[in-house]
Amino acid sequence: MSDHRLPHEKGFHISWDQIHRDSRALAWRLDGKGPDNGAWKAIVAITRGGMAPAMIIARELDVRTVDTISIKSYDHQSQSEAVVLKSPDKGMMGDGTGILIIDDLVDTGKTLDVVKKLYPNAHIATVYAKPMGRPMVNTFITEVSQDTWIFFPWDMALQYVEPYRGKD
Repeated sequence: MSDHRLPHEKGFHISWDQIHRDSRALAWRLDGKGPDNGAWKAIVAITRGGMAPAMIIARELDVRTVDTISIKSYDHQSQSEAVVLKSPDKGMMGDGTGILIIDDLVDTGKTLDVVKKLYPNAHIATVYAKPMGRPMVNTFITEVSQDTWIFFPWDMALQYVEPYRGKD
């Protein structure tokens, strides 16, 4: 298999309904776990993948302070060195205490390694986790194998598919 093709045979397709259900399940798992009598001070989404789950979790947990950290670690389907493009408000973040950092997926953990170094006391939660990156996450919902490629709904579009057998 060429390095430029996606591993479709190990593809895990996530619908909007599924990401919504799994993000709500993550919120329920995080409910009451913040350091301020169970509350979280703020939610920080890792852009771009963490934005949809963070929005759902913020709604479920009634967290009104939401910010983003933009970290680029992928160029199409190849992973590269993680680079911070935009950071959240420094005064709010401190060392991360009381901050809930949300991403859609932890793969190798490179992105979260950067986040942990910046905010060592933040609670990091992802909807999905792969084995290599799982130690970087405090809370997650679903684990998939390392060689699985997750197709998120924001990366896909509905289109016609030819029938398997025949065209009649």
